[in-house]
Order: sequence, then C-alpha cells, then structure tokens
Amino acid sequence: MKRLATLLYGTLAYVVFLATFLYAIGFLGNMVVPKALDSGTTGPLTTALAVDLGLLTLFALQHSGMARRGFKRWITRFVPDGAERSTYVLASSLALLLLFVAWRPLGGVVWQVDNTIGQVGLYAGFAFGWLLVLVTTFVINHFDLFGLRQSWREFRGETQQPLPFVTPLLYRIVRHPLYVGWFFAFWSTPTMTVTHLLFAAMATGYILVAIQLEERDLMAAHPEYARYRQQVPMLIPGTTRTTGASTGVRPVGA
Repeated sequence: MKRLATLLYGTLAYVVFLATFLYAIGFLGNMVVPKALDSGTTGPLTTALAVDLGLLTLFALQHSGMARRGFKRWITRFVPDGAERSTYVLASSLALLLLFVAWRPLGGVVWQVDNTIGQVGLYAGFAFGWLLVLVTTFVINHFDLFGLRQSWREFRGETQQPLPFVTPLLYRIVRHPLYVGWFFAFWSTPTMTVTHLLFAAMATGYILVAIQLEERDLMAAHPEYARYRQQVPMLIPGTTRTTGASTGVRPVGA
C-alpha cells in the first residue's frame, strides 16, 4: 500500500504540474485563463508592488531551497526517496498557483509594438520559448524531472538510481537551454506593461542567481561538470569556445 500511495502521489503531483504549466502559458500571454498577468483592477501601487514582490520571493525561496541537497536529505526523513522529487514538483506548482491567484496588476505600458511583423515576431518568440522549455524537459528525461520515474521505481521496489552524466542535444549548445526558453517566454510580448516588466525582470534575476547555486551543486556531484562548464556557454550560443564536449547534465533545480 505504501508503494501504491507513492505512485498515486507522484501521479497527482504530475497532473498538478501539467495544469500549472498550461495555466502559466495563458497567464503570461494574457489569454484564455480567467486571471492573467495584467487582468484585474489596478489598486494602490505600493500595495500591489509589495504583494507581487512577496509572491515572487516566496516562489524563489521554495524553488531554490527545496532543490538543495541538504533539504533533500531532510525531507526524505518523512517521505520515501521515490516521493522526494514529486514533493518538490507539487510544492513548486502550488507556489505558482498561489502567485497566479494573488497577483495584482500595476498598470502602465512600457512599450507597445503596433507593427504587424513585429507583433508576429514577438508572439513567435513567446511560442518558441514555451516549446523550447517543453522540448528540453524531454531531452533530459521529462519523467525523471517531474518525479514520475522515481515514484514508479518506488512502486516496483527498485532502488533509486540517479541518471548518468550525459550530453543530450541542446546541452551541447548551452548549459541551460531550459532557462533560455523561459527568457523567451518572459520577454517576448508586443505589449510590455509595468506588471509584465516586473515579473520578467525579477524572474530573470532569480534564474541568474539560481544558475550559480545549481552549478555549485552539479560540480560537487559530478567532477566532469567543471570541464563541461569551460567548454559550453551558459546561456548564449557561441560565447564560449567549445571543443566537442561529450558530457552534460540535466539542471538540478529545474
């Protein structure tokens, strides 16, 4: 029964993640969903700003804190090893859902692109970003990243085994293609409101800090990562001279 409960828990966490991922597309794109980034009544600027910054900070603390090895060792005192990743995925999804529900618009427009070609290009960049995020998760092992592989192994009574250190496709171009996708999704919009700018700027800043934490953990867990880091650029293709690196790894805290 314990193994079955772990599998059901992992499946539930994955379903919640899928719903959150789909809602996030509508939230950032201001389309379809009932509560989007710029929807709702604009209230006092200081109150809205404080709420939004608090929500972003809460997500950042949860997302990076629970990804650290020390927290993983602590949480597995209470949940099976096969449920640790699912717990992280579920907590991240719930933190994002809270952000979607409680987010407050600030009002104001930073830029507005009226040119049709420009609009099409920016919408294409938005779609490309989300597609790159999704494709990257499958390149590195989608079901391991979101906990289903671990809960399935727990259900079968198999020992949890980390994935080998490999270089899947996009990771030979940049070390963090998943985050490149997020940047496209955050910044590609024909109408950049003050609210959207706050979200994009804060999320970008968080990612740049999170990369440093992730890479510190990766170098501790995989001695090969230091060489890989020298050979493959972090985010922008071609900014580091490559020598045919044949090693790579999935992001620890993604």
